[in-house]
Amino acid sequence: MGCALNRPPDPHWERLSLWHDTVDGGWGPRPGLSGDVDADVAIVGAGFTGLWTAYYLAEADPTLRIVVLEAETAGFGASGRNGGWCSALFPASLRTLAALTDRDGALAQHRAMRETVDEVIRVAAAEGIDAHIAKGGTIALARSRAQARRARAEVAEARRWGRGEDDLRLLDRGEATAVLRGSRTVGATYTPDCAALHPARLVRGLATAVERRGVTIHERTRVRSIGPGRAHTADGDVRAATVVRATEGYTPSLRGEERTLVPVYSLIIATEPLAPAVWEEIGLARRETFTDHRHLIVYGQRTADDRLVFGGRGAPYHLGSRVRPEYDRDEAVFARLHATLVDLFPMLAGTRVTHAWGGALGIPRDWCASVGLDRETGLAWAGGYVGDGVSTTNLAGRTLRDLILGRDTGLTRLPWVGHRSPAWEREPWRWLGINAGLRAMSLADAEESVTRLPSLVAKAVSPLLG
Repeated sequence: MGCALNRPPDPHWERLSLWHDTVDGGWGPRPGLSGDVDADVAIVGAGFTGLWTAYYLAEADPTLRIVVLEAETAGFGASGRNGGWCSALFPASLRTLAALTDRDGALAQHRAMRETVDEVIRVAAAEGIDAHIAKGGTIALARSRAQARRARAEVAEARRWGRGEDDLRLLDRGEATAVLRGSRTVGATYTPDCAALHPARLVRGLATAVERRGVTIHERTRVRSIGPGRAHTADGDVRAATVVRATEGYTPSLRGEERTLVPVYSLIIATEPLAPAVWEEIGLARRETFTDHRHLIVYGQRTADDRLVFGGRGAPYHLGSRVRPEYDRDEAVFARLHATLVDLFPMLAGTRVTHAWGGALGIPRDWCASVGLDRETGLAWAGGYVGDGVSTTNLAGRTLRDLILGRDTGLTRLPWVGHRSPAWEREPWRWLGINAGLRAMSLADAEESVTRLPSLVAKAVSPLLG
């Protein structure tokens, strides 16, 4: 690719993402709100959280008047731009969840996440949504002595919680390279609980599915504030007994929610379709998703049309929780992602990158996603997925259905239900802290590459980063 991140004369680079470019049906906006409207449930945000909530509510009670309000178009944000992992990952650890309830509650949350992967696949099939889904699991390579130590520790911790080989396995070098032939691989962990998919095809298909059930979606309708019984926009108000906040990384734009979640950017690149011979060298025959055991998160997948999509953290947090279109692109981060990709797979050195994009994800102060309903005010919420939202949003939608309909179920008793994360610090302290944490994780990986020992920097900083 040479200095391949010099922008080629390719219109794809000016668009939102690979996924937006390759979805059926285009992205023309639905009609916006025009005047005040009465509803039973108002949902703010037409990403996965909002649409899954609308889907399950409309399925459970077709008489409900459900209105979804979206500032842009359905799937415009993280739901249409992510790495396409539908996994059982939850951002908070089992220990954190057990502290909210108990050991059984934490394990129930984990089981619910595993089941959610299959639920997403089930609904996509039932609704005729071709989201290019392949449930190949996730392989996390260990590419150094320190990473191998973390891999072993992760599996040992899983066993202490009673999680068996069917949940998480340790692979030796031969087993790992039989799946994915990354450079310097010494081992890996593997879980079957992940599906690679095309997120924009899923979110757009879901929007159509909820409309078939009588849900109204108003696009290009920016909500300025929410309160008991009301979602307020410049074009009118939606009055409803229940108002659901489903805004994730855009939450700070709502009045009064400036410190609820912070938007942190994750950036992604995608290659041109790779030849069969190249995939023979790389692996991922079942379209397994992949990562490694470094500190600064990276993630990838093989797409249905044989591209390699590869993303990671490292973009800065912007003062005041600002989210702007220009932050979707950071040429220095794209270059580092490309260098990391070629380091993993040297055979890709001359491969063209056709798409590069980014987007904001939502992070709560304690790194623990939550879902809930305040029955006194009628205000409901879900979010703070820390990048693990493709599946967790589905669990949130089913949980919000039960909460709104007044059902006492296993879902409503999970430990994340009703959890309230602390507010983030005021500026400039959160800008300083978040960016220092991101820099520390990069330094930790650099430290380990030199010492070949577990990072002291990471040990010192990890409690602050959830």
